[in-house]
Amino acid sequence: MADMFPLYRADQVRAMDRRAIEQWGIPALELMTRAGAAAWALLQAKWPQARRIGVACGPGNNGGDGYVLARLARDAGCQVHLVSAPGGSPRRNPARAALAAWRSSGGRVDSFDGMLPDVDVWVDAIYGIGLSRPPADAVRALIERINASRRPVLALDVPSGLDADRGHAPGVVVQAHTTLSFVAGKRGLYTGQARDVDGDVRVDRLGLPPIDTDQDPPAAWLVRDKDLSAWLAPRHANAHKGEHGHVLCIGGEVGMGGAVRLCAEAALRTGVGLASVATRSAGVAALVAARPEAMTHAVEDAQALAPLLERASVLAVGPGLGQGAWGRALLAASVATGKPVVLDADALNLLAAAPATLPQAVLTPHPGEAGRLLGCSTADVQADRFAAADAIAMRYQAVVVLKGAGSLVAAPGRVPVVIGAGNPGMATGGMGDVLSGVIASLLAQGLPAFEAGVAGALLHATAGDAAARVDGERGLLPSDLFPHLRRLANPA
Repeated sequence: MADMFPLYRADQVRAMDRRAIEQWGIPALELMTRAGAAAWALLQAKWPQARRIGVACGPGNNGGDGYVLARLARDAGCQVHLVSAPGGSPRRNPARAALAAWRSSGGRVDSFDGMLPDVDVWVDAIYGIGLSRPPADAVRALIERINASRRPVLALDVPSGLDADRGHAPGVVVQAHTTLSFVAGKRGLYTGQARDVDGDVRVDRLGLPPIDTDQDPPAAWLVRDKDLSAWLAPRHANAHKGEHGHVLCIGGEVGMGGAVRLCAEAALRTGVGLASVATRSAGVAALVAARPEAMTHAVEDAQALAPLLERASVLAVGPGLGQGAWGRALLAASVATGKPVVLDADALNLLAAAPATLPQAVLTPHPGEAGRLLGCSTADVQADRFAAADAIAMRYQAVVVLKGAGSLVAAPGRVPVVIGAGNPGMATGGMGDVLSGVIASLLAQGLPAFEAGVAGALLHATAGDAAARVDGERGLLPSDLFPHLRRLANPA
């Protein structure tokens, strides 16, 4: 598989800290000093003109990191305003020592009184990685003031108020422009609400040895555009279309033929050998005219679908399928084949109404569909996307691609993967139809289901980013991805 980046839960990172202190002999204050120094170096690199630095410190070791940064900034000639969060007196010896060093250098600590000084950059050192509840009222006011300042914010470890494990903020949260994660990447920084508040995420190991993922099994993996080539090897010179599979796209109820057309073209642009479409008679002429390379068939019932199912190697069911009798019959016939199948859109809504285990399936729900599959609300899904993806995978015994900012790929017995690509412009109707075709195409070309889910979601998101760079995110159409899918499916 690709050289993926490991991500961890907060308790795992704390265990790494303890190992550094107890086994490698690195004092806790030394780790804190390294963290503060790394943060100060990043602040200088990001905002070299900043001369007035605001640092908001809480009572834990995160606050201690802030005291170290404040002292280094003051030593460099900056004007530093250090604000103590309500209840912010250090609780542990390393943070107390960092505060003492700050004071001995001539620094002062101001208690938050509802107002903040005018600075060039704020450093958020209020909470660390352990917060899973809303901030206390007094701290909430401080966070709201920092956000209202409209100054850039460097968050240390995680933006204060964000759950580092789930990527969800149960209350107010710091709006960071950059987040520096210490020791290891925290999985919650890369999905869901976190992507609205953590900005540019960096990871600094603080001089510790590289992570041994056998000793420290990740809680998730992060994949990025550079990883695509791991799944998309060049074809041999004597290749023929039969080697690259046959995807049958099933959908396109009356008035929704465009959805299944997007699915079929995505499969073709991703390199499938053959793509067929089973759709309503009324949509055949338009589909043939729009994309003649897709073999389009009029299918009015499951009996007419049977010979097409037999010839296909992979099925993509759901784009424009509808939830009427026609859609239900075609879905039932498709899953009964036992062939690899990608289910999206209305196929997922029908599955939610009649749950079944589908070990050959890849499910691609957005958060609303995920909620229906689990019998919970969209808000419940978004509050813990990792738990939701895992729960769907276990309930349906299938690979799951939970779409959204930082899409997640989960499967029974597999470590989840976070897709480190994609942009808000992709939040538009039809993008999921394209994703279904991409994943089905990679399945047909021989990738196992989990790998096809990961590679397909990454290819789709990376193509979306490439398309957005051309003319911007707003107004991005699903069909804008097609030329980029083809280019990115052929890495140099």
